Amino acid sequence: MYFLTGWPRRLLCPLKSEEEPFHVQPSSQRFYFAVLSETQLSVWFSRPSVLIVSYIESAKASSQFGFYQQAEWKQDDSMIAVAAANGYILLFDVVGGGEDKYLYEPVYSKGSRGVKVTPGYKEEQCAPALSLEMKRPIDLEAPITSMQSLQEDLLVSTADGYLHILHWDGVSNGRKAISLCSVPFSLDLQSARGGLCLDLKGVYIRDMTYCVTLDGFAVVLDDGRLGFITPLANRITADLQGVWAADVTDGTCVAVNNKYRLVTFGCASGSVLVYSIDTTTGSMQLSHKLELTPKHYPDVCNKTGAVKLIRWSPDYSVAMVTWECGGLSLWSVFGAHLICTLGEDFAYRSDGTKKDPINISSMCWGAEGYHLWVITSREETELVENMEEAPPQTQQAGILQFNFIKSALTVNPCTSNQEQVLLHGEDRLYLTCGDPTQLPSGSSESPHPHNLPHGGEGSPTHHPSPNSTSQGLSTLLGYKHWHVVQIHSTYLESNWPIRFAAIDTAGQCIAVAGRRGFAHYCMSTRKWKLFGNITQEQNMTVTGGLVWWNGFVVVACYNFIDRQEELRLYLRSSNLDNTFSSVTKLHSDTLLLNVFRDMIILFRADCSICLYSMERRHDGPNPSASVELLQEVSMSRYIPHPALVVSVTLTSVRTETGITLKAPQQACMADSIILNLAGQLIMLQRDRSGPQLQEKLPFCPPVVLAQYVENVWTTCRSNRKKRHLLEALWLSCGEAGMKVWLPLFPRDHRKPHSFLSRRIMLPFHINIYPLAVLFEDALVLGASNETVVYDSLQGPREGRESLEGLFPYCTVERTSQIYLHHILRQLLVRNLGEQALLLAQSCAALPYFPHVMELMVHVVLEEEATSREPIPDPLLPTVAKFITEFPLFLQTIVHCARKTEFALWNYLFAAVGNPKDLFEECLMAQDLDTAASYLIILQNMEVPAVSRQHATLLFNTALEQGKWDLCRHMIRFLKAIGSGEMETPPPTPTTQEPSSTGGFEFFRNRSISLSQSADSIAAGKFNLQKTFSMPSGPSAKGSERWSKDSDCAENMYIDMMLRRHARHLLEHVRLKELGCFSAQLGFELIGWLCHERTRVARVDDFVMALKCLHKDFLWPFPVTPAGSISSPFKNGHRRTVLSQHLLKSQSADSLLNSDMDTVPPQAAARNSNHTWLDRLGALGPTEPTEMDTALSHGGPQTQEAFLSPLTNKTEECSIGSATDLTETSSMVDGDWTMVDENFSALSLTHSELEHISMELANKGPHKSQVQLRYLLHVFMEAGCLEWCVVIGLILREATVIKQVVNFLDSPEVPHETVQSVRSGLLGVEAWASTDCLGYKPFLNLIRPQLQKLIETSVEQIQPEAFLPGASNSKLAEPQPGGPSAEDSRGPALLGLALPLEPPRGLGTEDGGVPEEQEEQAVDEGVYDCTLS
Repeated sequence: MYFLTGWPRRLLCPLKSEEEPFHVQPSSQRFYFAVLSETQLSVWFSRPSVLIVSYIESAKASSQFGFYQQAEWKQDDSMIAVAAANGYILLFDVVGGGEDKYLYEPVYSKGSRGVKVTPGYKEEQCAPALSLEMKRPIDLEAPITSMQSLQEDLLVSTADGYLHILHWDGVSNGRKAISLCSVPFSLDLQSARGGLCLDLKGVYIRDMTYCVTLDGFAVVLDDGRLGFITPLANRITADLQGVWAADVTDGTCVAVNNKYRLVTFGCASGSVLVYSIDTTTGSMQLSHKLELTPKHYPDVCNKTGAVKLIRWSPDYSVAMVTWECGGLSLWSVFGAHLICTLGEDFAYRSDGTKKDPINISSMCWGAEGYHLWVITSREETELVENMEEAPPQTQQAGILQFNFIKSALTVNPCTSNQEQVLLHGEDRLYLTCGDPTQLPSGSSESPHPHNLPHGGEGSPTHHPSPNSTSQGLSTLLGYKHWHVVQIHSTYLESNWPIRFAAIDTAGQCIAVAGRRGFAHYCMSTRKWKLFGNITQEQNMTVTGGLVWWNGFVVVACYNFIDRQEELRLYLRSSNLDNTFSSVTKLHSDTLLLNVFRDMIILFRADCSICLYSMERRHDGPNPSASVELLQEVSMSRYIPHPALVVSVTLTSVRTETGITLKAPQQACMADSIILNLAGQLIMLQRDRSGPQLQEKLPFCPPVVLAQYVENVWTTCRSNRKKRHLLEALWLSCGEAGMKVWLPLFPRDHRKPHSFLSRRIMLPFHINIYPLAVLFEDALVLGASNETVVYDSLQGPREGRESLEGLFPYCTVERTSQIYLHHILRQLLVRNLGEQALLLAQSCAALPYFPHVMELMVHVVLEEEATSREPIPDPLLPTVAKFITEFPLFLQTIVHCARKTEFALWNYLFAAVGNPKDLFEECLMAQDLDTAASYLIILQNMEVPAVSRQHATLLFNTALEQGKWDLCRHMIRFLKAIGSGEMETPPPTPTTQEPSSTGGFEFFRNRSISLSQSADSIAAGKFNLQKTFSMPSGPSAKGSERWSKDSDCAENMYIDMMLRRHARHLLEHVRLKELGCFSAQLGFELIGWLCHERTRVARVDDFVMALKCLHKDFLWPFPVTPAGSISSPFKNGHRRTVLSQHLLKSQSADSLLNSDMDTVPPQAAARNSNHTWLDRLGALGPTEPTEMDTALSHGGPQTQEAFLSPLTNKTEECSIGSATDLTETSSMVDGDWTMVDENFSALSLTHSELEHISMELANKGPHKSQVQLRYLLHVFMEAGCLEWCVVIGLILREATVIKQVVNFLDSPEVPHETVQSVRSGLLGVEAWASTDCLGYKPFLNLIRPQLQKLIETSVEQIQPEAFLPGASNSKLAEPQPGGPSAEDSRGPALLGLALPLEPPRGLGTEDGGVPEEQEEQAVDEGVYDCTLS
């Protein structure tokens, strides 16, 4: 409602004096402030806050009258009355300085155009020159205790028990004095006739205030009793009647709230009692209390001392309170606590030491409540004084000025302000509508230090709602900054203060109205529109507020020229000028204004309500609006005073029985008028019993809906899916929180129960002060004060602290809160479960709906499980049953349990069910992440054997579903159970990695290095050395490289499950999953395949395996052009190979397409006679696109990816791995020379081009190609030759088949393997001939190898040769005796035909290379090749 901002300002008096000011009193309009010191009366101006005039009493007069004590202004600001200590009233005339006399004038910088001024303009915007003239003093012959200004009279109470009524002129009619003893006091006006009176002998009035709307005086007597005195006649005469409040004897001060008819009394106990006057009996009834609670202020709640001052804001929406011990506290009308300076950063320095609270001797609100003027006590002033050393006898007096911003609802409670939070300070606006980054740049507003973001804990605002119809508001919730708009300075100069502000429902247009005229601002253009003719602006003042409708600003204003109240509509898009306005004359002053669809409702000063219809017309160059009076309703019978009406609203809300789910269209109609009458919510419904006249139905007598209402929210939108929320009425009730008047709908179009009410009022508490309601999103928006301490930057000066050290810097934070769980709970408490279900189902799509369910369970659980008394009818079972209606039941329960302390679990699961059963339900529903959360519960509630059993179940399921992140957690969990680490359960994953099923993520997170010496290359021996490092990428988070200790049963058990799963995957030819499994869980695939080489790693059916791979890797079956099986190329190998090379480069697959791609250049050069690359002459091998590292004798060197002529190089070159292969190949210009020269000679025919396009079409996805090549490398390493043949077939790599066939000549290969490969290839050939002719060209290409395989006689060899340790056996030697590539390539070369590196975590069977060996490998010049 009201929020402190920034630091307080200190106003220094230009006149130095020994006296300190101690009292400040504002004039009725709060433009002037009278400041008193002992012998001096000063008048200050509000804006600019400067001293205008000072009257200093002579020493002689001062000794006669005594020191000044308090002051009071006449209602028209023309006189000031000052009470002096010796019983004198001193009357001063405030005299203007005449024409064109003013103290200050604006100074414009060079080049800026001066403002065109109208007569009186300068006096209004600059401080006028005034003088004070003292009139004859009035001696009341007794010390004066309080004064109160009335319209024509001045009421003064004295310590001798008299009440004096003086005329302001001090002469006419003399004065009347009424003895307090003659005023009968009773508990109510009815009992007063019985003669029971209070004994008031010797008692006088300590403090009093006049209440206009109650027409009486609230008084505090010197014995602490509280009373209210009412004159029986129209004028104050001797006929006075008093009522007093029972059981209160410690009153200290009093203030009244005219808008809400409340009387507030401060007490010596530190609390403020708020009374209302019963209209029938006249008795004082305690409404509520304003007091600090031990919950929020345990240190100070009983140590504040007596209440010293209470001051209501000018709009009567908040009260500021201060105590004898100091401090300030702000409350809303009905007790919502907003600010207190006795706690947190106000009370403690940044180093934790306590500050003394600020001690206040007087305070008052400034114009429109933007400032609080505070005069601190003498010792406080010395402490706060922030200026250079001055002589102790003369000092500049200082006044503190606290700055506030307030909600637009306080003075302009119109519908368009209800879904946006709009705050206004004296010169700027704060909006929640929109992220400035999404709006056009070139903002006219500057960033402001108030825009510090503060994240609200538990706030749902970071969830945008995807399916909201509330005009995109939800998508803006996550943005925590305010959008600050500086009000145009030209408008402010002549029209300060801003009185009204309104924003349109889309949050894109704002209008503000000050003393005269108005201005509006557009968010999209970032521009203000002001009246072009300043005379038009100065000739109107907005009286009843302003509101946006359909691109028009609707204004209720007073026209000074015609002296006429008017209703005007100005088009936003045109210039701001009266020629573009629609004007309707009104008969009475307008106090309030609101809009419902195309209707305007006005509340007027004669207590009548007028309804107008509006229509937008397009009959001219600019759209115009026509306004027509529909109906007038007199409310004078029900409203005692027009100022009591806080807000007026037209709404479609009604109570009649016609509410059904079939008739939402009636929501369009304005069925009811809702008035907030001094906190009482009154509804007038249309009377539909008579003839049905459209829009002109009479209204029924009013019905009171609620008490203590501060704000009302309703909407004219309709949404069939969320009728509960959109047809409800939302109320803010101060300390009591919020209330919602919810409609109850029969389900499935059934007839409503006769006993069931049509609506129900549900109260609920929220932790923020509500400023806007997002109806569809089930959210309340608000704001709260936050503080930032800067005292560490400012050291104490000469024993005094600066303002920055005394006060923290105040910011305003956007807040929001979910309320849905409160409403659902209230419905369940009242056995309205069916309505709760309807409401919850309508909101189930909200992103924070799971959070709503958790909150509901959590709040009920905390209340019931921690209750000291037994609960006769517990709600938790009902809530649990309710949540089972939603699919997120299991997840809600476990999340709630894990956020609740362990001691409450038994109570929770007694209501919702056994956690073992819930775990099994999660498994059945395939919700593994939630099941993992239940595992934590089971681990704490059950014995380890049960946890292990359930963890094994979950682990197996996670393996089957490929949830690798969860698998890693489960491995750690099972180990923790085995090693007894019961107290540190692993974190449960909340989301499955999106990428974990998409491919082999180990390509991202592996680092592999190959060390090769020049000797081994020269000798033809290749030594593969693997180094391992811990995974660091997101896919491997939480995984650990766990050593397999043979004596650790848990490790053996886990290893057995992993091997079993790998066997299962290989048996079912799920190679893609096998690769992911190996990479994600660090499974040693090569070592395991070596074991399983002759068992599960055999291929029984090559055709079936080939088909499975095609399906698994999304690899297309090859096709051939019609009528062509063999290659169409006629010009020999050179041309064929060139076309292949073009294909490879153009298809963006610079993959390792030949056996030479990964062989070091020396070896490649030696074997180049036997490769197809040799036929290309100048063309070299396709290098991998990304060379992460290069191994050379001089250390690592970076190589760019390019095609270069094959030359002999002496240094070692990096051997590319499968993971080096990326998407595009690049060639340096020189490498294209041969292609350029020969391309014109190629003259490719149509059939050749078709062949090239077919080759392109026959390739699978690039990612699949990389994965297949990696698997090929793994199977080569493990010696699983049958799988190598299958992968070679799908990749159509003739060199792979050649290698395998040549290797089959080796005596170490088992005879069964040779037979299997031979029969498999024959089977594939037979299948290709009948079912897949696309494979025929490739099979024809490898026919020599197939023929050789059939003819070759195979010798039996010993299986020991295949053990992993046999790296230096005769298998690694090149076959002697033959220059051919087939003969010179030994088995160890098999791994080099493809990228060699296994994934990180793959290694020899005993778990990888030891640490020392890794370090040694690095020292030898081996570098990790990190793969992206």
